[in-house]
Amino acid sequence: MQTRQLGRTGVNVGVIGLGAWQLGADWGDVSESDALDTLNAAVDAGTTLIDTADVYGDGRSERVIGRLLRERPDAGLTVATKMGRRVPQEPAAYQLDNFRAWTDRSRTNLGVDILDLVQLHCPPTPVFGTDAVFDALDTLVAEKRIRAYGVSVETCDEALAAIARPGVATVQIILNMLRLKPLERVLPAASAAGVGIIARVPLASGLLSGRYDEHTTFAPDDHRTYNRDGAAFDVGETFSGVPFEVGLDAVRRLAAASPGPTLAQVALRWILDQDGVSVVIPGARNPAQATANAAAADLPPTDAEFRSTVTATYRELIAPHVHHRW
Repeated sequence: MQTRQLGRTGVNVGVIGLGAWQLGADWGDVSESDALDTLNAAVDAGTTLIDTADVYGDGRSERVIGRLLRERPDAGLTVATKMGRRVPQEPAAYQLDNFRAWTDRSRTNLGVDILDLVQLHCPPTPVFGTDAVFDALDTLVAEKRIRAYGVSVETCDEALAAIARPGVATVQIILNMLRLKPLERVLPAASAAGVGIIARVPLASGLLSGRYDEHTTFAPDDHRTYNRDGAAFDVGETFSGVPFEVGLDAVRRLAAASPGPTLAQVALRWILDQDGVSVVIPGARNPAQATANAAAADLPPTDAEFRSTVTATYRELIAPHVHHRW
């Protein structure tokens, strides 16, 4: 698999990583055996970056990845985890003592002495303007608890604030064919600063797989059931904030123009074609999905006609619902 430098970390990673939210919680039941099979399939297909968080299954995702690290010590893996969502979302919680406790827990879960990359997990907006927060992150690097740090963000303004911080190595942001706003300012700013972009929610919670229709239902413990109105966390994390029926209309238009082999693979390839993207992190619930996602790295770049369809579909159907919000 092609590799790219992951921003200011200086580490090269395969361009298609694996998002491990599904392997922890909030996507229906995934057994530990199935989670390990999925992780192994991704690694076998060339994936070298795995993204997780301390809140996914209250540490379950990290612990399963820790087992993978023990079983495949020579796989050359980079693990990016996230911290901050296990406590009430108050800016005052983002301070050094808590950072030490949170990273110690993740180090234990993953079974490592030093965390490769720790990202603030979509913190409250005031955190981005607080110097002490980033001083504390610098301290974690100096104490050799973490090698590098980044920020996972909800909005483009938050991304730009993070990019301006000299110690931030990466910014993780929702970027897909239904969320084009980061192309305007965020990706150019990240490229200019040498900050890596980790593109998350690349398939809009599965919408861009093209498998869903008006009759599709999801399990009660799946966020695509309980968070459609943002009841549990930012609604932008579920179907990228696009109303489900609107998303279906957009996906049908994109599918009709897709060069294949599958819409999901083309959606991943489209993200990789955007200047400034370091890695895209689709999730997977089984080995077949992980393998198919990784294969998108081998597709030829999307052509101008398809890219024009993406832009037109976004402007006509999607932008009124999301562009002003994130």
